Parts: sequence; C-alpha cells; structure tokens
Amino acid sequence: MQAHRTMTRFIAALVFVGSMAAAGVASAANSWGLPDEVEARFDAKVTDVLCVLSGDCPEDCGAGNRLLGLLQDDGTLVLPLKNAGPFTGPTVDLIPFCNQRVTVDGLFTTNYGITTFAVQFVRPEGGKWRGANGFVRQWAKERGLEAKDKKARRWMRNDEAILELIEEQGVLGLKSEGITP
Repeated sequence: MQAHRTMTRFIAALVFVGSMAAAGVASAANSWGLPDEVEARFDAKVTDVLCVLSGDCPEDCGAGNRLLGLLQDDGTLVLPLKNAGPFTGPTVDLIPFCNQRVTVDGLFTTNYGITTFAVQFVRPEGGKWRGANGFVRQWAKERGLEAKDKKARRWMRNDEAILELIEEQGVLGLKSEGITP
C-alpha cells in the first residue's frame, strides 16, 4: 500500500512537471546531480506548513521560525527544504513573501520516496527574479562580514550555535555516550 502511494505521488509529480514543459514553461534551475532530479518552475502561495496542516496560522508565517511551504492552487503542498546556499534552507528567501503568490524555479528530487523541492530562484507576483541564496548574505551581515568573505562562505564551520553544539555534544552528537571520533 505504501509503495503504491509513493509511486502515485511520484507519477503525479512527473505529470505536473511534464505538463509544465508541454506548456512551454522553461526552468532556469541548475542541475545539482541529485537523485531523480527534475527541473521545475511553478506558481504557489508561500505559507506556513504548520498552518496548512493544523490550522495554527500566525499572520507572519511564524516570523521565520517555522517551516515554510509552497501551496499550489490545486491544494498540493510543496516542501522546499533547500535553497541555493550551502547547507541552508529557503526560509530567508521565502519569508518576505509570507501569504503571497510567487513563482519559484528549482529542482524536485525524490529520495527514499520523499519528494522535496530545492528553490534556486523566486519571483514575487509582478516582481523581478531573485536568487534563493539569502541565508549566507544574512548570516554574514549579522556578523559584520561580506557575503564573499571566506568565513561567510563556510558559515557552517564558523556559526557560533553550531560550534557550541559540537563542543557540548561532539561532532557526532554522541559525546554523552562516550563516542567521539
């Protein structure tokens, strides 16, 4: 039953992407060589995922502290779990458009039956395209750095919260179990 449901969702995603291609909708997404990668461009409303699933809907989509989703007109909720930055999510790039319609461009990928979307570009209705790489710029700005600074480009090795967790829990997160590399 689970395999049938997964296959049905996968086929639906392929039909959706195929229909966009047949309609002449071109994607500017760059291939990342991900499993079952499919370039896509579509319109959706930026929404708080918890709002869609539970009805708990703060006006500001959780002020950037909750997972954001892309709600299509047919009710499909697309989970954008990645943006164009290294090891970053799409919240910084999508939160300015909370409860607004946007066009997104990026890659669908399916891994172990779960389909997600990597946002590479976003365009507000009637606006201009923007690269979905705001996290590194924001991280650098908060620390008085330029986004091109080596420390900012390797933010995941320099972030204070990450370094604190590694100190407390070890690089594998198992320091309390006595397991360290």
